Amino acid sequence: MIVPLVYSFPYGLIFWLVYGLVMLPETLLLTGRLRRAAGGDTSGDRGSLGLILLGVWLAIALGSAVAFLVPAATLRHGRLGWFWIGIAVLLAGSLLRLHCLRMLGRYFTPAVTVREGQSVVERGAYRFVRHPSYTGALLLLLGFALALTNWLSVVVMMAIGVVIYAYRIRVEEAALVARLGEPYRDYMRRTRRLVPFLI
Repeated sequence: MIVPLVYSFPYGLIFWLVYGLVMLPETLLLTGRLRRAAGGDTSGDRGSLGLILLGVWLAIALGSAVAFLVPAATLRHGRLGWFWIGIAVLLAGSLLRLHCLRMLGRYFTPAVTVREGQSVVERGAYRFVRHPSYTGALLLLLGFALALTNWLSVVVMMAIGVVIYAYRIRVEEAALVARLGEPYRDYMRRTRRLVPFLI
């Protein structure tokens, strides 16, 4: 049986240290922000936060299971290279998420929350795409999947990620259009959702 590198020594130690460094601060920040979001209107969330939490853990569990159960899909050629690319993508996703937190400030909340007096943010990455934070979240999933060095794990994890964030984006944009109106519609016309000039 081929053991995924993230579950073998010494690569597992490296991966889980990096993963912990990436996820612990984000978890603490988002938990605090969820408590503070009580001052905003979260009625437009429509269960998207719950779907994201469930979907991310499902993606990790299924991606890991596939890496163990379908060794035929292991990326054998350049396996260590794929592992290190996964680590790099994981870090890139985390840095992008932290950048988005800085750009949005108090408007960065786990649940879809629209506050009184909120305006369209077009600083930093938000100049180019409407949801760079979700781009970062998808990069986190992709990094984890690549570190598993199994192409089927990549497919499974990214498919789940795309489904949950597609729903979240639809819900969030509907809430922002309803509250911010024409300024947000104009912003939508000028920008892509996740990747500049493409998606």
